[in-house]
Amino acid sequence: MDKVKVNGIELAYDRRGAGAPLVLLHGYPLDHHLWDQVAPLLEDKFELILPDLRGFGASTTVDTPYIMDDYASDIAGLLDHLGIQKTAIVGHSMGGYVALAFARLYPDRLIGLGLVSSQAPADPPERKEGRYKSAADVAENGIGSVVEAMTAKFTADPRLQAIARNMMERQQPAAYIGALKAMAERADSTSLLSSFTFPVVIVHGDGDALIPIDRAHEAKAAIAHAKLVELKGVGHIPMMEAVQETSDALKHLA
Repeated sequence: MDKVKVNGIELAYDRRGAGAPLVLLHGYPLDHHLWDQVAPLLEDKFELILPDLRGFGASTTVDTPYIMDDYASDIAGLLDHLGIQKTAIVGHSMGGYVALAFARLYPDRLIGLGLVSSQAPADPPERKEGRYKSAADVAENGIGSVVEAMTAKFTADPRLQAIARNMMERQQPAAYIGALKAMAERADSTSLLSSFTFPVVIVHGDGDALIPIDRAHEAKAAIAHAKLVELKGVGHIPMMEAVQETSDALKHLA
């Protein structure tokens, strides 16, 4: 992977394919390898940029608190480094929160948006409190309990559970803590959705145990022209559970 210094961190990224630029943002607590199966099906249509969000994978982070806007600023800095003014962005779960922050901060740089297993609303108070408790637990006891709790929620497929678990276990505690707090403090993006005039693709599994399919329906209702792909029997990681269907959906951003 290549790296660029931006906002006091080293942001690692992979770049592959040819065509219109497309940034693929992984969710929490994973890294860019989440897209390994989908990327080969997209690189003939897109120039793919696959970063590790700050703290995850091969990217570094900072000790001070940060928010979704900071993740989005990291991506803007990466695009500046690559000489890319406008791009489409697809975000999975937390990556979707980053993509929405990018859309709010840099609307003129966005030519398409994909939300995969993600949502626009902010955390309700009880969920926000739960994230801070998880962050405190990670700080005191490490990532084990979070990994254990999330593995089965990603997917019902034991083989894919093992892959997701391995990816989670590779991440640093600081990345978990920073991301949990940033997610807890994220802004509500619901009102932003109706302003989108560029292509929007929403991909969601009806078996998602982490973010209910209702969030996808709500986003589609707010964005009349959006393409919604609802995947039957699929959980939180459709790019691994329904590779072809997910890649076909994202090609609508070309």
